[in-house]
Amino acid sequence: MTTAALFIILFACMFMGMPIAIALGLSSVATILMFSNDSLASISLKLFEATSEHYTLLAIPFFILSSAFLSTGGVAKRLINFAVDSVGHIRGGLAMASVLACMLFAAVSGSSPATVAAIGTIVIAGMVRSGYPESFAAGVIANAGTLGILIPPSIVMLVYAAATEVSASRMFMAGFIPGLMMGGILMIAIYIAARIMKLPAEPFPGVAKLGKSFLIALGGLMLIIIVLGSIYGGIASPTEAAAVAAVYAYLVSVLGYRDIGPMKDITWRNEGEAFASAIVRNLLQMLWAIPKSARHPEVRKVLLDASKVSLMLLFIIANAMLFAHVLTTERIPHQIAEVIVHWGLPAWGFLIVVNILLLIAGNFMEPSAILLIMAPILFPIAMKLGIDPIHLGIIMVVNMEIGMLTPPVGLNLFVTAGITGKNMIWVIKACLPWLSLLLMFLMLITYVPQISLFLPEYIDQLKGY
Repeated sequence: MTTAALFIILFACMFMGMPIAIALGLSSVATILMFSNDSLASISLKLFEATSEHYTLLAIPFFILSSAFLSTGGVAKRLINFAVDSVGHIRGGLAMASVLACMLFAAVSGSSPATVAAIGTIVIAGMVRSGYPESFAAGVIANAGTLGILIPPSIVMLVYAAATEVSASRMFMAGFIPGLMMGGILMIAIYIAARIMKLPAEPFPGVAKLGKSFLIALGGLMLIIIVLGSIYGGIASPTEAAAVAAVYAYLVSVLGYRDIGPMKDITWRNEGEAFASAIVRNLLQMLWAIPKSARHPEVRKVLLDASKVSLMLLFIIANAMLFAHVLTTERIPHQIAEVIVHWGLPAWGFLIVVNILLLIAGNFMEPSAILLIMAPILFPIAMKLGIDPIHLGIIMVVNMEIGMLTPPVGLNLFVTAGITGKNMIWVIKACLPWLSLLLMFLMLITYVPQISLFLPEYIDQLKGY
């Protein structure tokens, strides 16, 4: 009775158009008041615990802030230039460079919509000017942008780690090879399509130009080394690495590239000025700019936008964890697990059911909410069937990637429509050919677990676990 009431209230609220976070919270509170022995005090306590006791969740605001600085600070433009110089000379190379740029930006942002917005705003128009069909360009970027939640660091992986108590570091390790593989699959498909469609290739810029663009992009690329190197090397936890990433992204955007903030219009040195005195003057300008930048309108806007996104996501997470608390208190996941085990459903059959459920949910809900609702239900069943929790997590993340491209709530569709100025039907048609690749990739990830588990198991062996 409690289970039915919980889900009936939830879906009724959603069908009335209520925001998912409020629907989760309201259905949980209503179920507790009507059917549970828990007190009202437990509701406020659980909401407090949701955002204060999960240390991993603290990484989310930091990664969002880091992504906001990098998106505004022109890092994406420099990564794109480096990617174009690297692979642009291959037929279809501009589209392949867009995928490579998405992969690089994904490794510093952790967000799929942010990746599409930052990269797509620049490269879609560039591909169209170079002779690519606009639908081809939009489809490539919308799909490549989904790598933002698969290539670590990923906000969605952090949410899964918090919901299931698995290691966020191991989740990041597990997503690395699948992310590179999916990017490679997209590039191969682009090359084949480019040969058939006779798409253009850019001239090779030369080794000197490639080296120069690499050095210019190094400010952004270093963030990948700092974050992933510190996590994989055991130097820092994901939360600590996220805090460092936010500070580094600020320094690169405001003091390094000087795309935003008070130093944007400062000239480094005057003609005829002694080199040593110029260095001293420039360093003093940088030191003086640090306290001033906090009050600068552009920096304040970045901080405000990042705060809004963080609050929205953490509000969803808090209500979803209250929902998960009701599920756990009423032993709903354990009851479902016992039923499925009693049916004798094999692991491969259960994974088919998981994929179908998540693909359907991805049409209607935001990825973090799906994970926080479904993970507590699916996790105990997977454990009983001997499925590795890290493998299950990567399967769920890949499903969330596909959910970013399926209407009516596919976030990447809305971002791409905003960039191109086209309607949703046009964007959906542009994404469909590439979406089939993601579905094939999902089957590969589901039934070849070593793709996900090789790197975390290998690193554990190196550490002597």
